[in-house]
Formats: sequence, C-alpha cells, structure tokens
Amino acid sequence: MKTRKGYILRSLGKEFVLVAEGLDAVDFSRMISLNESAAFLWKSVEDKDFEAETLVELLLDEYGITRDVAEKDVAALLQTWKETDMIIN
Repeated sequence: MKTRKGYILRSLGKEFVLVAEGLDAVDFSRMISLNESAAFLWKSVEDKDFEAETLVELLLDEYGITRDVAEKDVAALLQTWKETDMIIN
C-alpha cells in the first residue's frame, strides 16, 4: 500500500486533518479528521510502501499497547483510509 499523493496533513491545535490539495477547486468534503495516533501513522508512512503489519509495529513501538489492540485499530483505520480513497493498494 501507499498513501495517495495530494493529501496534506495539517495540525489544528490538538487535532489533525488531511486536506486534499491540488484540486481545481477546494473541496471541503475531502477533509478527513485524524486523531493523534492516526496522524502519527500517516506521517510515518507518507510516500512510502507499507503493509498493515508496518502500522501495527509502529503503534506497538510508539504507544506500548497490546498487539491485539494494535491489529484491531489498524484494521479499522485501513478500512477508513480505503473507503475514503486515501491509500493505493
């Protein structure tokens, strides 16, 4: 997988959004809100090839959570990223 080009991660105080830029017109429906851990993962793999296991390992290293929790969180996150066309398989 790889993150789709054209999304820019922006910090809004303690929150993060991915904004689709480079479009002919600004499309605010293409703003995606991310929590801190999702933003961390996006920054870590942006413009790189990665697998689900890559994201799991990043969560384990950064947050010290259990593998089971990391795998469930990554599965949910990847589903959202795929549904919103934020990643390329």
